[in-house]
Amino acid sequence: MKYDITKSTAPAMPNLGKGTECLKLLLSQTSFDMHAPLLPMLFPVLGTKISNAEFQYPSGHWFEMCGQQAALVADSAGNKGQLGLLVEACNRDFRKQDAEQLQKYLQYQKSYKKRSQSKERPEEVFPLLRFLPADCSKPGYLKAQMVCQEHGGLSTYIDLKEIEQLDSLCGSHKQVTQILRLMWDREVYNALRATVDGITGSALLRTNLTVSTTPVRIRQFFKSNLFDGTLGRMVFSYKPRAGRDGKIPRIGKFSDEFYEKLDNYLARLDNCKGRYVIRPLNKLTERLANDIAELGDLTDNDCLWDMGKRSLIAAWKAGCIMWTLNNMTWHRSMADVVEWLMFHDLWSKYQVLGDMLKEGDTSTADASQSTPANMLDNIKGESFSEQQLDALRLSLGKPIGSATKRQLRVWVHRQLITFNEATGLYTKTKEYLKGNG
Repeated sequence: MKYDITKSTAPAMPNLGKGTECLKLLLSQTSFDMHAPLLPMLFPVLGTKISNAEFQYPSGHWFEMCGQQAALVADSAGNKGQLGLLVEACNRDFRKQDAEQLQKYLQYQKSYKKRSQSKERPEEVFPLLRFLPADCSKPGYLKAQMVCQEHGGLSTYIDLKEIEQLDSLCGSHKQVTQILRLMWDREVYNALRATVDGITGSALLRTNLTVSTTPVRIRQFFKSNLFDGTLGRMVFSYKPRAGRDGKIPRIGKFSDEFYEKLDNYLARLDNCKGRYVIRPLNKLTERLANDIAELGDLTDNDCLWDMGKRSLIAAWKAGCIMWTLNNMTWHRSMADVVEWLMFHDLWSKYQVLGDMLKEGDTSTADASQSTPANMLDNIKGESFSEQQLDALRLSLGKPIGSATKRQLRVWVHRQLITFNEATGLYTKTKEYLKGNG
C-alpha cells in the first residue's frame, strides 16, 4: 500500500500529471492550501454533467455518475468558501437554465391564482431544475426528480454551505439520512398522497451533493448514523487546522480564458452517452480492493473494511469522470489520483470520527487518536511471538486466543509474515518491510 492512514499526517496528494488537466485548471483558481481538500469535492460537481451514460464496475454492475456525495470538513475560517467559487464556475449553464425555468413557473403560479375560482385552471408545468436550492422540501425534491426523469434521466446537483441545511432538506434528520442512502443507490422513491395537491408518483433519484462543515457539526450530524451505511456513502475531505502564518490565501481571477478552457472540458462530459468499460481502471480497482482487505486484516477492523468498499466505488467513479474529461483515454497519473482519493477518504473519516467509530462519542480532540492501529507495524522488531500479539490485542481492547490465531493465519496467507516451526516465531516478510519502511 502506498498510503498509511493509521498516521495523523494526511496522505500526500499526488502530482496532477497527464490526463488531469481539467482538475489542475480548476484548482489553479484556488489557494495552494486548498488543493488537496478540494480535489475530492470536484467529482460530484463534474459528475452531474454526465447523463445517459453508464460505466461497468468490476463486479459487473453498471453505474451512472449520480449518487456522489462529499463533505468538505475544516475548522471555521478554513477557506471552505473557495468550493463555492468552483461550483458556480462549473454550473453557470445550470444557473441560467434554472432561472429561465423558474421565471416561467412564477408566471404559471400567478395565472393559477387568478383563475383559482374558475374551472379553467392552467395545467401545471413544473420547472426543469438541475441546480436545486438548499431550501428544498421533500415534495419539491421528488417533483424535480420526476421532471428530470421525464427529460431523459438528467441528474440534479445540491450544494450546501452548512450541514445544518442538510438536516432540513427533504424533512427530518431521519428522513434525510434515508434519502441520502437512496440517492447513492439510485433507487426509486415512491410517493402517494390522498389529496389532489399532494405529490404522487415514482422518482428515480439522480442527485449529486456536496456540503461544507466543521468537525464539530459533522460529528453531531453522524452521531446516530455511524453504522447504517450513511457515513460510508459520503466522501470526507478533511483539512487539518493550519499554522498561524499570517498570510492571506490568494485565489484566481476566473478570467475569460479560464472559462473558455473549462467549457471545453464540460462539453466532453455533456457529450458522454452510452455504456463503457474502462479496463485499466477496473484492473486498478481490483488491486485496491485487495489493499482494503489487507488494511482491514492489519488493523482487524470490520468498520474500516465496510467503509472501504464504498470509498473504493467513489474513487472508481472519479476515475470514470477523469477518463471522460481526458477524451476517453487512460493515463498512469489518473490511477495515482484514484488511489489517493480512496485512502484520503478513509483517513479523513478516522481523523474526524475515529473515536466515535471505535467506542462511542467522547471529544473532537480524541478523534484523530483513534485511527485504526496497524498491529503488525506496532510490533517492534522483525520477529515476534504469538504472546506479543496477544498483549498488543489486549491493549487495544480486542479479544485474544482464537482471534489472535485467526489473525496470524490471515497474515501468513497474505504473505505479510512467515512462521518458523523450529523457533515458534513469526517474521515479517521483506515485501512487507519494504512497503512499510
